[in-house]
Amino acid sequence: MPAPSPSPKALFFGMLQVALSAFGGGLSAWSQRIVVEQRRWMSNEAFLTGLTVARLFPGPNQINMAVYIGALFKGFIGAMAAIAGMLLVPFSILMLLGLVYFRSHALPAVDHVLTGVVAAAAGMALSMGFKILHEYWRDPLAILIAILTFLALQVANFKLIPVVLVGGPMAMALYWPKPRKSQAEN
Repeated sequence: MPAPSPSPKALFFGMLQVALSAFGGGLSAWSQRIVVEQRRWMSNEAFLTGLTVARLFPGPNQINMAVYIGALFKGFIGAMAAIAGMLLVPFSILMLLGLVYFRSHALPAVDHVLTGVVAAAAGMALSMGFKILHEYWRDPLAILIAILTFLALQVANFKLIPVVLVGGPMAMALYWPKPRKSQAEN
């Protein structure tokens, strides 16, 4: 059962939790876990719809997702609160970490730590992929689109932008709602 509509303050702290949980990557997985599973602001289906919309627009997916979530619940104020939660504290931490990195990046230990962070981020991305797969497993067309997209990017080495510009509209056209036939036509 969904929770009551979050306040701007709750949106700020929810998106801050997402941003701080996802150091090293995996924002989509953390966002889904926090927004859907922990806070119960949205169903998994509504979250995936928002994530799809967020990925269609230019810019960072999770900033777009924060705007989507914030605007869905509290309009412009909610969108601003969600963006602030995603950016204010993490940006400040990132600037401090950047200063530390540029002073110590030649140390082998720093390189090893970053290798571990990348591995964890890859695992979180795979986790999100499997959660999405569960939602679409019974939809052969969705599986076919996913496989074709994977093959285009990983096997044929097509660039991401042409795949999005061609595949996105094709997928939307395939899933565009068809008008229902009236009883008189049957």
